[in-house]
Amino acid sequence: MADDILKGRAWRLDHDISTDVLSPGAYAVDPVEVRKLHVLESVVPEFASEVRPGDMIVAGRNFGCGSSRETAAENLRALGVTCIVAESLSRLFMRNAIAVGLPALVCRDAHAAFTQGDEIQVHPGEGRIINVSSGLELEADPLPEEMCRILAAGGILAMLKGQGVA
Repeated sequence: MADDILKGRAWRLDHDISTDVLSPGAYAVDPVEVRKLHVLESVVPEFASEVRPGDMIVAGRNFGCGSSRETAAENLRALGVTCIVAESLSRLFMRNAIAVGLPALVCRDAHAAFTQGDEIQVHPGEGRIINVSSGLELEADPLPEEMCRILAAGGILAMLKGQGVA
């Protein structure tokens, strides 16, 4: 993961995107195939039907706030979202994202630097974010080496299985 380059299309979201809209409680006990259909439905109704594998979320402050729902990150990953870049992230959401193999980076200037649909390139290990559409290059907080190892394995469960622990 440290050397990986992620490329995709940006979905630009506002500030304070809660886990409640990433994983609505009404579907909490449903399988991921059902839950993922309701991601962001109260904020961006077309998201679940229009997101494509490889797309990334670029958000404002406080992404993933609210309750600690691991399903929020699971749902995004199940839809094919490959990375979250936000001005700030809930620590719980960030840990849950890494645990399920979804890179989540803090880049204080990201929200203002992207518009909906811009082409984005992310270098998680280096903390480099590029808006390919505008040519603007930004710096994110690089992920610690241990988080990169977890991501490279596909998440914490996959890493433990690879080590014969789970």
